[in-house]
Amino acid sequence: MADEKIPLVYKGHPLRRKDNLIYYGSMAEKYIIMLQVLDSKKEKDLEVATKVSVQLQFTDPDLKSRDRVVKKSEKDSLYAAMDVAAVWLARALAGK
Repeated sequence: MADEKIPLVYKGHPLRRKDNLIYYGSMAEKYIIMLQVLDSKKEKDLEVATKVSVQLQFTDPDLKSRDRVVKKSEKDSLYAAMDVAAVWLARALAGK
């Protein structure tokens, strides 16, 4: 039971992390969010993000990486970045 991988999900969409990049959403959908931790600080024993880049991107592999970006923003915490990401992804997938 302990060795089973349970995917991390936030507001119904999967989260995947690779180093300082966090992908929010599914590659099977038309859009995905890419969060990049640009800066962090040490709070006691924990690294806390202080600057996070948020990008709403197309998942189309035929597009160049710069052409995939639909929207982008920077936030001062991971919480604020996830808040914006959830709204952007929900609206994009709903077609608004």
